Amino acid sequence: MILLTSLLLFSEESLSAQELNAKVTVNHSQIQGTDASVFDNLQQTLEQFINTRQWTHYHFQKNERIVCSFNITVSKYDPGSNMFTCSALIQANRPVYNAAYTSILYNSQDGDFNFTFAQYDQIEFHEQNIDNQLTALIAYYAYLIIGMDLDSFSPMGGEDILQQCLNLTNNAQNLSFTGWKAFDNPRNRFAIINDYLDGALKPFRQLQYDYYRTGLDEMANNAERGRTNITTALGNGLKKAHENRPMSLLPQIWTDYKKDELANIYKGKGTQKEKEQVYDILFSINASQNITWEKIKQ
Repeated sequence: MILLTSLLLFSEESLSAQELNAKVTVNHSQIQGTDASVFDNLQQTLEQFINTRQWTHYHFQKNERIVCSFNITVSKYDPGSNMFTCSALIQANRPVYNAAYTSILYNSQDGDFNFTFAQYDQIEFHEQNIDNQLTALIAYYAYLIIGMDLDSFSPMGGEDILQQCLNLTNNAQNLSFTGWKAFDNPRNRFAIINDYLDGALKPFRQLQYDYYRTGLDEMANNAERGRTNITTALGNGLKKAHENRPMSLLPQIWTDYKKDELANIYKGKGTQKEKEQVYDILFSINASQNITWEKIKQ
C-alpha cells in the first residue's frame, strides 16, 4: 500500500513538473504527392517531446505550465534525405493576475526552421552533445520561453535557464544549418539570445518584470496605477535599452507583438502628456507600426 501510494505521488509529481503546454501544428499544404502520415507523425512526436520533458529544475504545477505554440509551415520536403525546409511561428502566452486575459510573452517567426526527420523517429535531446538539429531547435525555444516567463515573475528570474539557451546556441554552431551563427543575421537565434543576455540590454530584461508584474498584473486591482507603472517601464526599460544598443532588434520585435495591447492600454485613457511620451518612445523604436501608435493619442 505504501509502495502504491509512493508511486502515485511520484506519478502526480512527474505530471506536474513539466514547464510547457505546447500545441504544435504542421502545415504541409505546399507539399503535393507525399503521404500526409509523415507530417502527422512529426506533429505528434514534437508535441509529446515538448510537453512530457522536464526542461529545468523548476517545479511547475499543471495550471502554471506555459501555454505556447509552434506553427510550422513546410515549404519543401525530400523523402530521400528526410530533409524538411520550413519556417515556424513560435508564440508563448502569460496569464495576467486576477484577469481572464492572457498576454503575449513572446512571438517570432523563424525563417530557418530546417531539419531532418524520419517517420517514427524517437527523438532525444542531450544538452552536452548537440548533434540533432530538430531537438536543438525545440530546446532553444523551450529555454528561451521558460527564461522569459521566469523574468516576468521576478527580476532577472530566468538567468540560469537563459544561460542554458545561450550555451546550447554556442554548442549548435557545428550543426550544418542556418540560424545559429554569430553575427549572420540580426534576427537569427544567436542574435536573439545573445542580445537578450547583453549587459547593455539589461533594461530590456527588467522591462519583462516591470511591464508584466508591476504593470499588467496590477491593472485588475488599480488600472490607473498599473498603466502608470507600464509608462515608467517603457521609459526606463524599452527606451533605455534602445538607446544602449540601437542596432539590436529586440525592442522592435517586442513592439511588433505588443502593439495592439499597448494601444488598448492607452487608447482613451491617461493624460495627454503620458500618451505623447509613450507614443514618442514607440515611434522612435518602430516607426513601421505608426498606424497603431496613432491610436494611443486618441
